[in-house]
Amino acid sequence: RDDEDTFKILIATDIHLGYLEKDPVRGNDTFVTFNEILEHAQKNEVDFVLLGGDLFHENKPSRKTVHSCLESLRKYCMGDRPVQFEILSDQAVNFHYSKFPWVNYQDGNFNISIPVFSIHGNHDDPTGADALCALDILSCAGLLNHFGRSPSVEKIDISPILLRKGRTKIALYGLGAIPDERLYRMFVNKQVTMLRPKEDEDSWFNLFVIHQNRSKHGATNYIPEQFLDDFINLVVWGHEHECKIAPSQNEQQCFYVSQPGSSVVTSLSPGEAVKKHIGLLHVKGKKMKMQKIALETVRTFYMEDVVLADHPDLFNPDNPKVTQAIQAFCMEKVELMLDNAEKERVGNPRQPEKPLLRLRVDYTGGFEPFSVHRFSQKYMDRVANPKDIIHFFRHREQKEKNDSGLNFGKLVSRPASEGMTLRVEDLVKQYFQTAEKKVQLSLLTERGMGEAVQEFVDKEEKDAIQELVKFQLEKTQRFLKERLTDAEEEKIDEEVRKFRDSRKKNSDEEDDEVREAMTRARAHRSEDAVLVADSSDEDMDTGMKGTGDSFDDLPVTLSRGRGRARGRARGARGQSSASRSSSQRGRGRTSQESAASSRTYKPVSVPAKNMSIVDAFKSLKPQPSLNSSKSYSEDIIDDDSDLEDISLTPCRVNQRLPATSSFSKRGSQSQTSRGVDFESDE
Repeated sequence: RDDEDTFKILIATDIHLGYLEKDPVRGNDTFVTFNEILEHAQKNEVDFVLLGGDLFHENKPSRKTVHSCLESLRKYCMGDRPVQFEILSDQAVNFHYSKFPWVNYQDGNFNISIPVFSIHGNHDDPTGADALCALDILSCAGLLNHFGRSPSVEKIDISPILLRKGRTKIALYGLGAIPDERLYRMFVNKQVTMLRPKEDEDSWFNLFVIHQNRSKHGATNYIPEQFLDDFINLVVWGHEHECKIAPSQNEQQCFYVSQPGSSVVTSLSPGEAVKKHIGLLHVKGKKMKMQKIALETVRTFYMEDVVLADHPDLFNPDNPKVTQAIQAFCMEKVELMLDNAEKERVGNPRQPEKPLLRLRVDYTGGFEPFSVHRFSQKYMDRVANPKDIIHFFRHREQKEKNDSGLNFGKLVSRPASEGMTLRVEDLVKQYFQTAEKKVQLSLLTERGMGEAVQEFVDKEEKDAIQELVKFQLEKTQRFLKERLTDAEEEKIDEEVRKFRDSRKKNSDEEDDEVREAMTRARAHRSEDAVLVADSSDEDMDTGMKGTGDSFDDLPVTLSRGRGRARGRARGARGQSSASRSSSQRGRGRTSQESAASSRTYKPVSVPAKNMSIVDAFKSLKPQPSLNSSKSYSEDIIDDDSDLEDISLTPCRVNQRLPATSSFSKRGSQSQTSRGVDFESDE
């Protein structure tokens, strides 16, 4: 019964706002269903809404997606109805990462009738220079309460939000999405702690919201339920899209697990074909009841499998017209699924008309597939996914071999989990394990490189790989300097190998190293852009004042350029053909020309990221004057592959490079040639 002691909580997960938003047919599905979820919350007068992650489908949602979300939250969650529960815990701890560390309904500037509490998922997790996510935007706007964010990757202390309504008390725990392998290892090493209230700890109903793999996708690529503490009463498990919202009891830990599933079909798989529900949770004292609410605006999805080999009376592989028979059979199946979809429409005017269909055809046994594109043309106006209706697949046929012909020495045993998932970091590790010796990593580790590539691919961190390489290079250089290693290549290589092996053995230290490098990449990305822009402006001004006659020999005026001689086009626009032809690349120039050009420009900052270990030791020796460039009269190899955005300023003729410069001989040559690339026609 609903009374002053009963909590009513609407539970949903994996809403994936913005999924296929550019699709003309399915673009609005997520927004319509999100409105229905909030309508149920308003209709049932719930105390609050609890979301289990992946509110957004993209890490950086579009303006349309954010606007639609804000519109729905403002429409259904703001109002004059008073909130009936109070918060007893220290909100500065629960929302410590927010500039406004308190729940939104207690803010005097907002009129909230239905508070929304949400953790982040793997699709909308914090990233970028300030480690922000889309939920932080909603939290700052006062429309949502983002909790369950862990500030540390070494140790996680989950502090609950303590809620009380009448005589019922709820301890709400939350843990946002963390890479499964890392969280698995932290649980094994007992680095995850769930804090409990000191007073009357047995009187609290403990509710835990988590967003991780529940089903086993690999040896450590999931979180077993046995890892969770046994004092929990109910676990709301996000990330898994199959709807299993009815609480099931874990016999070993004695808590219940509810898996609401997604509210939109994001993949044409059997788990998504289960009817979508949200849950209305009633909690009174230590007792609970979960009421299932079917979603009526979800696009219907039907899926069926066909094995052609199971119908020998209909299909004969030797028949020349068997392909036409298979196509006619598939058309009958699709028509039957369309009829079933029409019959099961609930009558809600907002439910999409066109259903999603998937017919998986196993053509093992000598059959040939027909043209899926031509088949889909017949259902363009009747099905939401005409191009994906038919999916042909076949099982690999095992060839019979005699035991005498097998070479058991070449057989390699593989774990059962291999091949179940395909991830970026696994591909990187596999590549370097099977690569030739000459392309093996000698300084970096496969694990660190895999993490950096994953950040680059999944989170669009463009500087992830570069910052990791730079960070590990600097760390190795510090190690070598502390060891006082002689500047001999053989000894340096030996020390680097030892240092790399020690890091590979300590996985926790390596994780911290990767995390620190990624944090530095995010933090310094925007700062570096501002500093480079400012320094190029200042140095260009001061350089022009102090050059004197050093520019008399130049045929053109330098304008500010970036990267691969982008300023060359603007500066050379007024040249005559004769002056343009006199401007040559560094290759094949005389030593006098090279020296003159090297005396004319100097880089603002030395690109230390391009130097090698040996060069770092040679940099400790005093550098000779650039006037001695006559020894570099050989052809200069100009390689633009490692050019960065470097601002160039003019300087005096006899100016020397700083003593801290770490250019090697070859680096000086290539940098000398790059100094005049701004005049090149290439």
